[in-house]
Amino acid sequence: MGKKRKSGEGTLRLRKDGRWEGRIVVGYDEKGAPITKSVTAVSKAVCQEKLEELKVKCGVVTGRAKSDMPFGEWIDLWYQTWSKPGLRITTQQCYEDRIYNHIIPHIDKIPLNKLTQSDLQQFYAELKRNGRRIRRDLYGPGLSDRMVRSCHTTCRIALEKAKTEGLIRVNPAIGCKLPPKKAREMQVLTREELQRFLIQAKFEGYYEVFLLDLATGLRRGELMALQWDDLNFKTGVLNVNKQVYDVRGQLQISTPKTKNSVRKIVLPPAVVAVLREYKKTVDSRWMFPSPVKEDCPITPGVVRRRLQLILEHAGCKHVRFHDLRHTFATLALENGMDVKTLSAMLGHVSAATTLDIYTHITDDMRLTAAANIDRGIGKAAPQEDTSEPGQETAPAQAEKPSMTDFKPYVGRKRRSGTGCVSEINDHLFEGRYSPKWPDGKKHARNVYAHTREECEEKLKTLIEEMKAEIAEAQRLKDLGEGNGSPLEGKKGKRGKYV
Repeated sequence: MGKKRKSGEGTLRLRKDGRWEGRIVVGYDEKGAPITKSVTAVSKAVCQEKLEELKVKCGVVTGRAKSDMPFGEWIDLWYQTWSKPGLRITTQQCYEDRIYNHIIPHIDKIPLNKLTQSDLQQFYAELKRNGRRIRRDLYGPGLSDRMVRSCHTTCRIALEKAKTEGLIRVNPAIGCKLPPKKAREMQVLTREELQRFLIQAKFEGYYEVFLLDLATGLRRGELMALQWDDLNFKTGVLNVNKQVYDVRGQLQISTPKTKNSVRKIVLPPAVVAVLREYKKTVDSRWMFPSPVKEDCPITPGVVRRRLQLILEHAGCKHVRFHDLRHTFATLALENGMDVKTLSAMLGHVSAATTLDIYTHITDDMRLTAAANIDRGIGKAAPQEDTSEPGQETAPAQAEKPSMTDFKPYVGRKRRSGTGCVSEINDHLFEGRYSPKWPDGKKHARNVYAHTREECEEKLKTLIEEMKAEIAEAQRLKDLGEGNGSPLEGKKGKRGKYV
């Protein structure tokens, strides 16, 4: 058996026609499959020479892995060669943000075999202190604990690969002290908030979207990717087999998050009836089509912003879209659904995942069950009647809350051309302006602030700037020097960006 060639060196083989063929991997397609190029020659030596020339021509960096190479160069090589091909596009974005915006700018030049735990520890401290590159005015100069931990994880995996390749003896990332791991606070809507929320959603034309999500606990991407063919109106079975996500402004459709995420959910008859009536008003294969893009679903960002507006108008606390999923799960458990069934509906890998997330609810359920069992077998002591003579005892069960008399918020309609402002959470407001540009399309931009007043001021400035850009884009288009896009509006007289 011949000696195994190192990763990235390419392959040489003798073909049946007597010629030698050399082949290298020059990249990977969207599905992670390798993209190769090849050369042929009459002899092995000539084929090897041609293969080396092909490597240089294609910019293949294999063979440069050395123990004294800069860490930044190593982590780039590790990501492009071993990590990226197996990642989803959205996950690639997260890795690239950490590697190229945070890791490489800070510890690029340190030799791989000289990198110490102390270097990494100082790097994490600097990220926590002054690592944020954008929106520093909103969130402060330092990165979140979660982001610091993510950067550490990326470094640790890359260094572990360097260890297995024999470039370093030990992994310096092992044993680093990290910020504490904090779970995101789970928030759920109360029953009364749900009533107000759905009333307001119906008024604003988003009733079916949020009703279906609250009845199934679907992830946002799964909900947006639904098509009418996925729903059997006779049986009420909904097939969840894809998700939609935004990649740099472009919608992508893919399979769901995990194998367990491909699932079937039986909808309540009342929800099926609502969707049947709603279908009569929709002329699209998508269940929730975009109002501005033909044959496209609503983008996840649009639904997120609409959720915050409806919550604000309904007087509900501000929750994330994912908290609607938590609301569904909480109500399901409180109403007697078993954890195994709920886990299957949510698309979790196992029931253990569900139990881990909703421990606080299941603990309360276990206490209630224990009390019921205790009473059922007659071991619980009967409660004494402590009421005064002539005084009625309290009912055993509280009365069901009455239906809310909430009226949908109409609000003062903003004057055309002034944009809109919405509250994202308790301490963050978003201003948005989406005018029509000379290219015939709407292009939106956002501003953020801690108060509504500050956001309104920022929005006014943004609108003035965009109007000036639109005027410039129109001028260039009239002169035949542009197509009227936002990019054209940022050009100077000589076509250079200013």
